Parts: sequence; structure tokens; C-alpha cells
Amino acid sequence: MADVQGVQEKLFQMSSSGKWLRQSGNTVIAGIFLLLLLSACTSYEEQENNLPDTRNRGTIHVSADESFKPVIDEQVKVYESNHPGTHILVNYKPEAECLKDMLTDSVRMVIVTRRPSQEERDWVSDSLKKQTRSMVIARDGISVILHPDAPDSLLTMTDIREILTGRFKKNLIPVFDGVKATSTVRFIIDSVLKGDSLTPTAMAARSSEGVIDYVSKNPGVVGFIGVSWIGNPEDSSYMSFLKKVKVAHLQATDIPDSYVKAYQANIYLKRYPMVRDLVYILKENHRGLGTGFANFMSGEIGQIIFKRAYLAPSFKNLSIRPVKLNE
Repeated sequence: MADVQGVQEKLFQMSSSGKWLRQSGNTVIAGIFLLLLLSACTSYEEQENNLPDTRNRGTIHVSADESFKPVIDEQVKVYESNHPGTHILVNYKPEAECLKDMLTDSVRMVIVTRRPSQEERDWVSDSLKKQTRSMVIARDGISVILHPDAPDSLLTMTDIREILTGRFKKNLIPVFDGVKATSTVRFIIDSVLKGDSLTPTAMAARSSEGVIDYVSKNPGVVGFIGVSWIGNPEDSSYMSFLKKVKVAHLQATDIPDSYVKAYQANIYLKRYPMVRDLVYILKENHRGLGTGFANFMSGEIGQIIFKRAYLAPSFKNLSIRPVKLNE
């Protein structure tokens, strides 16, 4: 009987000791977890401080299609105002030059009218060791502008193609913001002419503003520019452009007898026949200033800025109400 009692006492001591060990072990594990958590927080802050830039500080270079200068200028102005420690330096160029800059390490982002090809993505990954991401942030229409004394401002897409190829009955000469390498010319060749040749009489101005100025002084030409240059009636400088030229109505895509301008609703519904995307391409392995600016443009404030510039935002639905316009 004594032996049994001794065994019971030893078992009780072992179980009590085991319980204490388990309790001690849980306390130690909880302490280690807390230390690791604090260490992770500290290292994250240190990592943030060691980054070349963040969404709140730093400087980056951006190459943007010249067609979108008014609205991108506004995006940068508002972002830098909200983040005083940042500097977004934008260089406006023809689209092809922007895409070349995508392969340059010093340029963090390009803003153009198409996504990168798989070949371009692979080159950036292999040569620059950076991953690319892209997103459509708005849609734009290509406006057709005429001399203010032009007798006819209603044009079909057949008329547009004939003007572009030099076969139009009135022998009008097309004018672009550069005959080579611009997004407007690429859209015209790829999406409008579809393999046909652009007339050799086509002319080039130095910028979209130059196209407006040239068309205003020469009755025999037709200009092609992005709608953001003339679409915002709330901006006095762009309203002055509208006083210099006449904006053509193009045949609607849905109703043959209807003619429309590149108004926001017509771009959004694709009733206007010449609509293109606005895309950012970002090269950034860390969540830096490029990521911050990209998120801003696709976020609520950035989308409102696109809307106010009379582009169609990609992530903010437009409220479209039927109204009668005397166009």
C-alpha cells in the first residue's frame, strides 16, 4: 500500500511540474512572438527610411505623351500639393520616344496610349531587373478641328479616311502633332487607315497647341488633336483655343444619321468613333513614389481630375442624363 501511495505522489509531482513547464513555455513563446513583432515593425521603418523614395517623399522622372499634357500637369500639381516632399518631373514627348524611355533605368513611369508588349516587359525584366505593371486610367477622344470659316463641319469616317489618304474631294491636308512617332498618328494608321497609306502631303506641327494655331490660320487644313486640349469649357486658356478653330462633328457609331463631338459621354459610350486608352506603365520593385502617383491617378481624386478634363475615367462611373444640345 505504501508503494502505491509513493507512486501516486510522484505522478502528482510530475503532472504539477509539467503544468508549470507548459505555462512557462507559453509565456516564453508569447514573449518571443512579441519581440519578433516589435523587431519586424522596427525593421519596416528602417527599410522605409532606406528606400530612395516613398509616396510621401523623393523625386522621380516620368515620360508622358505630349497629347495629354494639360491633364497630366494637373495630376502632378495636385499630387505634389498633397505630398509636399515629392517631385514628379514630367518630360512630354511623342509616344514612341516615351516607349523608348521605358527601357531607360532613370525613367520610372511612362504615360502613353497602349500597354507594353510581352517583349518590352521581358526586356525590362531581364536588363533592368524590374517588373512592369500597367493600367488603363482614362479614355480619350481624338478631336478633328477645322478653320473657323470651314463651310462643312459634319464628317463621316469615310470622309476622314479620304482626307487622311489625300482622296477627299476638297483636297484638305491633315495636320498632326508630328508626322512620326506620335500616339495620334499611330492611332490614325492602326485604327482608322488599317493598312492604307497616309498622304505624303500630311503636315506636322511641334505640339498640339501648334496644330490649333496652324489650323486657325489656314483654311485648307484639318487638325487632329487629343480632346483634353480643347474639351474643358471651365478652363479659360482652352476656351481661347475654341475661339480660334471649329470642332467637327463625326458620324456616331450607333446612329448613322447622328453626328457627335468628342464629348465625355460620347467617349464613355464609344459613340464617338475615335476613342483611345490612356495607360501608365510603371517600373518599380518597391512601393515608392511611382506607386503612390499611379494609385493617385487611378483613385478617386485622380479620376475626378480626368473627368474635369473631359476624358472618360476608367474607375469612376459617369452619370449620363439625356439632354438636348444645340450643337
